[in-house]
Amino acid sequence: MMTRSRRSLVLTDESARHPFRAMLPPHALVDAPPVQLRSKFIPTRDDIRGFASTYFAALAFMLVFIA
Repeated sequence: MMTRSRRSLVLTDESARHPFRAMLPPHALVDAPPVQLRSKFIPTRDDIRGFASTYFAALAFMLVFIA
């Protein structure tokens, strides 16, 4: 006797591997357009000031720790 497998009456996308993704409507799985990123990092005065203050604070800490 041949047994038939039971299938759900809900239409799902079987190409989606995860059960939650299979329940989503097709428009939810469309990839978003790529985001344009800045090509180069241009440091500002605040970036340089923050780096310098962190560098000298760490240097002072190490000098106090060693002495």
